Amino acid sequence: MDNVNLLKILERIDPASCDYQEWVNVGMALKHEGFSVSDWDSWSRSDVRRYHSGECQSKWESFNGSSCPVTAGTVVQMAKDRGFTFDSEEFKEFDWDGEILYETGNPFIVNNGEGIPFKEPENWNPVQQLITYLETLFEAGENVGYVTETWSSEKDGKVKYQPTKGACDRTAGELISLLNGCGGDIGAVIGDYKPEAGAWIRFNPLDGKGVKNENVTDYRYALVESDNMPLEQQNAVIRELELPVAALVYSGGKSIHAIVKIDAPDYDEYRKRVEYLYKVCKANGFEIDKQNRNPSRLSRMPGVERNGRKQFIIDRNIGRESFEEWKDYIESINDDLPDPENLADVWNGLPELSPPLISGVLRQGHKMLIAGPSKAGKSYALIELCIAIAEGGKWLGSFECTKGRVMYVNLELDKASCLHRFYDVYKALGIPGSNISSIDIWNLRGHSVPMDKLAPKLIRRAGKRDYIAIVIDPIYKVITGDENSADQMAHFCNQFDKVCTELGCAVIYCHHHSKGAQGGKRSMDRASGSGVFARDPDALIDLAELEIPDSLYKQQEDKAVCEISLNWLKRFNKDMFCSQDDMYSPSKILDTARDNLMNKSYKLMLEDIEKAKKAVRGRTAWRIEGTLREFPKFAPLNLWFDYPVHKADEIGVLNDCTIEGENSWQKNFSKKRSTEERKSERKESLETAFSGVAENGKCAISELADYLGVSEKTVRRRIKEHGGFWVDGNETGLKDKDKIG
Repeated sequence: MDNVNLLKILERIDPASCDYQEWVNVGMALKHEGFSVSDWDSWSRSDVRRYHSGECQSKWESFNGSSCPVTAGTVVQMAKDRGFTFDSEEFKEFDWDGEILYETGNPFIVNNGEGIPFKEPENWNPVQQLITYLETLFEAGENVGYVTETWSSEKDGKVKYQPTKGACDRTAGELISLLNGCGGDIGAVIGDYKPEAGAWIRFNPLDGKGVKNENVTDYRYALVESDNMPLEQQNAVIRELELPVAALVYSGGKSIHAIVKIDAPDYDEYRKRVEYLYKVCKANGFEIDKQNRNPSRLSRMPGVERNGRKQFIIDRNIGRESFEEWKDYIESINDDLPDPENLADVWNGLPELSPPLISGVLRQGHKMLIAGPSKAGKSYALIELCIAIAEGGKWLGSFECTKGRVMYVNLELDKASCLHRFYDVYKALGIPGSNISSIDIWNLRGHSVPMDKLAPKLIRRAGKRDYIAIVIDPIYKVITGDENSADQMAHFCNQFDKVCTELGCAVIYCHHHSKGAQGGKRSMDRASGSGVFARDPDALIDLAELEIPDSLYKQQEDKAVCEISLNWLKRFNKDMFCSQDDMYSPSKILDTARDNLMNKSYKLMLEDIEKAKKAVRGRTAWRIEGTLREFPKFAPLNLWFDYPVHKADEIGVLNDCTIEGENSWQKNFSKKRSTEERKSERKESLETAFSGVAENGKCAISELADYLGVSEKTVRRRIKEHGGFWVDGNETGLKDKDKIG
């Protein structure tokens, strides 16, 4: 059942008809199924008499999960109790038979060919059958539930025997001891049973206080049983699926009972694993009895007879070793990967490329990372991008954007600050905001979760909004695992692929630079953490700060003085007293203004000039470089960050500026450096190179040599001189656990 339908079902339940516990249960179920507190609050508002603002939020924060959680099934049952039926196709019952929580695709493994026959044991030993079963499934101190007494019912002239509650007061060790001393009389230990009915046993250990699900002490096994195919075929399917079977038992009837290893840590995970197991079986034509899903379920006891047939162990410990190993095996078969294509088949009919989202930079449905230090205005750049997409304009004054709807996922700012930023950027850009309805903002400060949990929630909310791009700012709030670990970051970045694939839109996100000066690094090596960050996106846009000489600041101040003075002169039609040359001379145009403006106006003009000078000194300069997968590399773009927007350097005054830390050796070239200074520089360059190429805290010495442009012998000498690296053959890494950058 789609989660959207759960809200539709909830609409059928009047909150005023619920007692306090039912109201709490609804909240717990909504949180468990991935809904937000606002969904619960909106529903609760209908109860005008009892609703109190903020009460839902307070209770919501106390719901911290449980081994036996309240799920959507509770809401479904509440609706049923109030007379609601699920006759339409729109609704399907959301309980044990509902949504599969693990994805399995359609794993078809069994060929349904020849069956595999099995035989009764040649030397029938009922006692040994039961002892072997107990030793296989239980620890000596665990309580075992079993049933020998029955009650019967008759239908169409046929008698059907049903098990009673049975016993659960003895441990496996006690039963084994008694069986060893019973002289072959199994009934003396477990009680006499009806030969026409057989006997049953519970395959999971109990607490000795009852035989319900809540009495199960370890969610160790699940029952796989089906009576809709021949016995030999059942045996073949179980083996071909390589189910992790602890014990395979013939029931004495139409089915084989496979006691499958689940080893779940709690009831919730048990349900997920059993549903996964049953879906795989069903996909292979092995329809499982739905009632078998309970962890306290009874199975057929080996070592007894049933209507003239023996119940016995066919095999033990077959298939895969564990559920995890089996699940990995299933998913390796069912990888949902496309088949290889022959180039000749598509040569004359190549598929169309995705159209550009950002001209010359990023295609629709692809991924882009913006990297830069904290003061680069990355969030403002992303907001500028959202506006450019919504309005169909240029981003950063240079890149044309395709017009469309965009979602901005705000993980860092409070709601008011975020909204004001959008307003301020619109105003600073001088854009009227004709298409602000094309921008949706999802404010998640205080509610962010790891990306692997956020991705499905994002997909669910964005599924029907037809977004052309989703912007996530910033990703450090949702990173899962160690950002220096290549495999963990690959898993993290895969979540962006899921969003792109499911929604068919671009995903754009930002990340911070590593520590230290960035001038000596390539643009793709500046992002903090694993190199996966640079290699994974289709476009990497890097912002590096430029060092601005004081002479350039002075030039910008002079320009501001001239522009402001001329504007004041024009306001009073006094610009005719200023020659063309004087317009570009700060001192002369100030003299002209002083001579031709009223004293009050002149003072106000000077106040504007002081504000402009302060703004000039507050500007920072940046160089944007791109590492692109789909387009040619563009020429570096120089920008001013004039809060709150970035402005392109259209006249080229920043062309000769260098990135901070770049060619720093030139500044001291004329100075004679001491031995310690040279050693310090070698140490710093080695650390910079390591942070640029290291993966999972280590790298090859040859990679360092390539990065530094020196021989491997020189690298080894510098490593030895540094003293902070270990060397193992051709690999090296930091001795200290702290990573560089």
